[in-house]
Amino acid sequence: MAKVILTSDRGTFTDYGGVSVLGYVACMPNNIVPKLLMDKFFAPPAKYNRGEPLHVPYPLRKIEASLVNAGISDIKIVSPERLEKEVNEDTKVVGINVHDPYGLSPVTFKLTMLFGGQMSWTARYFEELTDVVRKLKQKYNFRVIIGGPAAWQIGLNKPDFVDTIFNGEAEIDFPVLVKKSLAGESLPAEITGRMPDINHIPNIIKPGRFGEVQVTRGCPRGCSFCSITPETYRTIPMENVEAEASLYLKNGYKDIEFITDDIMLYGQKKLTVNHDAIVNLFSTVKKMGARYLTFPHISAPAVLVSPDTLFEISEIGGLKEYGAEAPVVGLETGSTKIMHKYMNAKPYPWKPEDWKDVIVKATSIMNQASVFPCYTMTIGYPEETEEDLQQSIDIVQSIIDSNYTAWIFPLPVIPMTSSRISKNPFPYMEKLPAGYWDLLYEAWKYDFRTTKQVIPNMVKRMNPVTRRIIDLMNGAVFDNLDKIFKQLAETKGKKSADFTDINMNTVTGFLKTVYWITRYTAGKEIKNKKVSSLTNEARI
Repeated sequence: MAKVILTSDRGTFTDYGGVSVLGYVACMPNNIVPKLLMDKFFAPPAKYNRGEPLHVPYPLRKIEASLVNAGISDIKIVSPERLEKEVNEDTKVVGINVHDPYGLSPVTFKLTMLFGGQMSWTARYFEELTDVVRKLKQKYNFRVIIGGPAAWQIGLNKPDFVDTIFNGEAEIDFPVLVKKSLAGESLPAEITGRMPDINHIPNIIKPGRFGEVQVTRGCPRGCSFCSITPETYRTIPMENVEAEASLYLKNGYKDIEFITDDIMLYGQKKLTVNHDAIVNLFSTVKKMGARYLTFPHISAPAVLVSPDTLFEISEIGGLKEYGAEAPVVGLETGSTKIMHKYMNAKPYPWKPEDWKDVIVKATSIMNQASVFPCYTMTIGYPEETEEDLQQSIDIVQSIIDSNYTAWIFPLPVIPMTSSRISKNPFPYMEKLPAGYWDLLYEAWKYDFRTTKQVIPNMVKRMNPVTRRIIDLMNGAVFDNLDKIFKQLAETKGKKSADFTDINMNTVTGFLKTVYWITRYTAGKEIKNKKVSSLTNEARI
C-alpha cells in the first residue's frame, strides 16, 4: 500500500458527466439539486481501470509528477469514495487538493445566496470527505496536508485533523513537506510554497482529465480582487506542452484543452500578443493528431489587439465544428471609477474609459471565430454606487442589443485572503447595491436565450440519459427560473428566503423530482410523436 495518498472531494474528483461546464451545478445549494442527480449525472464517482482512477484532476497529476521528480515514488491517487479501502497503517501522508471547500467561490457564493443560503454541493462534498479523513486519521495517525486554489478558505476555518495548510504553488515545497512527514519530523501549521520557474514544473506522467495541458501559469494584469499577481506569469515551453499532449493522445484522448488564464497571452512580453507563438502552439498540437483544441480563458483586449490570431487558432482548433467553445472572460464592471481603482491594467493597451467599446468589439470578433464568451462580473465593492451599477448595466445592455452569443454572470466580489482586497467586507445580500438585482435579471434573461441556443452542441457527446436531463433543464427548469429571477429583481433579493426550507433530498422531494422528470420527458415524447405524425401526413 502507498505511503502517500493524494485525493480531493467529489466536487472536484469527477468527470461531470462528460461535460466540464456541468461542474457548475455543484455550486448550487444541496437542498435544491437532488443527490440522485448529482451522484448519477452531474458529479458521478470516478471510474477505475486496473486499479487506476480515470479522469483524475490535473492538479493532482501535477503534484504526483512533482513528488516523483523529487524521488518519492510510493504514491497513489485515490478518489474520495475509495479512501477507506486504500488508506491503512502504511499511509503516512494524505494530501488533499481543494477548489471550493466552504462554498465561497464567486459562483457558489452567488447561487447559494440567491437560492436560500443552504450549503452548496461543493461544500457538502468536502464535508463528506472530511468525515472520512478524520475517522481514518484517528485510526492510522497519518499527516494531512491540504492545499489548492481554495486553500485560503481552509485558513478561515482550519479542520482539527489538518496538519498543514499549503498556500501557493506546490512543485518546490510540497515534496519537502512530504519528506519531513515520512521522516517523522514536525510540520508547519501553514506555509506558502515558493514559485517554481518553468524548468521546475514537471510534466504529468499519467493522463489527467479532459485532455488538459497547462500552457501558461499566472496572469500579468494584476487585478486587485485576484490572488494571481503579475510576477507569477510564466509561459510553458512547447516541448513540455508536446510531451503532455502526446501522453493524452497515446492514451486514447482525441481533444486537448489548453489550461491558461488567457490563451492570447501565450508567449507574451509586456501584455503584447505573440501571434507566431500562439499559432505555433495550436498548429503543433493539431499536427500531433488532436481533433479539437479548446481553452478555458481568454481576454477581450487581447482579442481586439489581434483578431487574426483568434481567427487562425479557431480554424486550426476546429472550433466551428466543435460548436461549444465558451471560455470565461473577465468583464468585471462598466464603471470607470471601479476599474481605475481595482483593475487599471485590465483593458491594456486601452484605458478604462475605453472598456465598453473594447468589450462590444471583442465580443463580435469572438462570435465570428465561433467563440462564445462567458463574461463574469465582480459586483459589491465598498465604494460602488448606483451610478457605477448603471454603467455596468449599460455595458451589459450593449452586448444584449448587439444580439451577440455570450453569457453574462454578475458575481459578488469575494475578498480572498490571498488577494489585495482581503480586508474588504463580504458582499452579503443586504450590502449589494439595489441596482444589482436589475443587472442580474437582465443578464439572466439573456443567458437563458444563449443557453437554449448553444447547449445542444455542448451535450451532443454525452450519453442519452444525461442529455435528457439537460434537455429538461433547458426547458421546464429554465422557464421556471425566469420567473424566480424576475421575483428576485422585484423584491431586491428577498425572494431567496423562500428556498431555505426546500429539501429535494427527502422522500417527498425525491418523488417530486422523479415525477417532474418523467412527466416532462413523457410530454416531450408525446409532442415529438405528434410532430412526427403531422410531418408524415404532410409528406403523403
